[in-house]
Amino acid sequence: MKSTNQTLSHPKSKGIDYWTKRISDQEMPALCSTVKTLEKLEKDDVSSLSILGKSVIHDNALTSRILRVANSATYSKGNSQITTVSRATVMLGFDNIRSICITAKLLSSLLESDGLTPNVYQRLLKLMARAFQAAMLAKMMLREHEEELQEEVFIASLLYHLGESAFWSTGSEEAIALDTSISQCCDAKEEKTVIRENLGTSFNMLSQGIARAWGLGEVLQKALSSPDARTPEIRSIFLANEICEILSQSTPSPSELQHRLQQTATMLDIEVDELKGRMIRCSKATKKLAEAYGAKVLLEYLPNPKLLTKDLEVEKDKPALRVPNMAEQLKKLRALTDCAVTKADFNQVITITLEGILLGVGVDRCGVLLLSPNRKQLQPRIVLGDGAEQMKNEFIISLEQKKCLFSESIELKQSMFVDEPDSAKWRLYMDDDLKSKVSSKGFMLAPLIVEKKVIGMIYADRASSARSLGQPEFDNFTHFSNLANLCLTAALGH
Repeated sequence: MKSTNQTLSHPKSKGIDYWTKRISDQEMPALCSTVKTLEKLEKDDVSSLSILGKSVIHDNALTSRILRVANSATYSKGNSQITTVSRATVMLGFDNIRSICITAKLLSSLLESDGLTPNVYQRLLKLMARAFQAAMLAKMMLREHEEELQEEVFIASLLYHLGESAFWSTGSEEAIALDTSISQCCDAKEEKTVIRENLGTSFNMLSQGIARAWGLGEVLQKALSSPDARTPEIRSIFLANEICEILSQSTPSPSELQHRLQQTATMLDIEVDELKGRMIRCSKATKKLAEAYGAKVLLEYLPNPKLLTKDLEVEKDKPALRVPNMAEQLKKLRALTDCAVTKADFNQVITITLEGILLGVGVDRCGVLLLSPNRKQLQPRIVLGDGAEQMKNEFIISLEQKKCLFSESIELKQSMFVDEPDSAKWRLYMDDDLKSKVSSKGFMLAPLIVEKKVIGMIYADRASSARSLGQPEFDNFTHFSNLANLCLTAALGH
């Protein structure tokens, strides 16, 4: 290998072509080969699944990662354990399994880089953690789009900084020298200048070079070359990466973060508070998926979601007053009808239902509580609205007392409208613990029923604004709950 001085004194002899070839041929040939193979396969060709399986079957470490991820909460579609790659391809489909293969191969190629200095390795870990979180975030932004596009966006976001990740993973003298030079820079502008002087190109151009050389998808190439494009997929990749970069900074700019959050919320047609709640849940899912991929080393470097929570706590004193919105109700009811036809999964049905109750019925918070295995407790699964994170942590209902409203609703399989919790009608059914959790101004309950068996409850109130609920709100709430039950039953083929 050339000496550092010689390398840095002739930057023009390097550049995009040199680094693309070196990374593809010398530094990461296994990843290059795997990705090229996967990208060439025709998505609608049944034989592609067989070729895909064969391309990983001799790599025990990769096979193990794929099976762990296939059985994780993010991808698992049933209770049966997936034990072979061929079974995984059948159960999850081409797009999911290809995405898992590329992700697993990328993580193993980069995380197992040899001979890196502590500083360079830490720089690589931070970059990879940020990319992994951005990939999950971008996919979350497109959850109402088809699965194929979601996976394309996931991979494109994951590989958005491939040029920089690959460069640091080389552990070369050039990487060590550049790390030292960057650490002495005063700002981002100076940093970009130093990178260009040392490499003869920018990290973005290097990513573009690798994307072309490896035949990576159009979505990634367009995201790198035209990040300002307004299509949903390019927009989600850009915003996810911008947000994760801000959250990764030691002293992030609140105004810059708020600006990007507002742009994202506008794109998704939701409130910023709701977006923050989704992002916090996405952050938790990212940690679990990183563990499934065997990448626990990334956990401490993931972008910090506490910044979102702090922001929520500050704004908690000024909750948004959501009023009944018939247009929003109709939109979500139509979406649920589509769910019944397409037999959508549990999470999709519940999320649309809760969004309809929150924005359409006009409540402050709502959530789905699932029964514990012994059916003695209700635990929050998905919560939306004001103080969602606190509700998800604290709104655990014990069903062991003699008289309990939730138990009654479960036993009778009926929705309940508790208009005045302190009235004689309801007082006997509420102990102090339950009173401390629910709104004193009233709340609504509905059983979640699958195959004639109650599996949980839907709950809604106006706790943060201390407003009362009326019969029209309860009627609309019940409509959403009933339709959700129909969708879940349809998903099981009954």
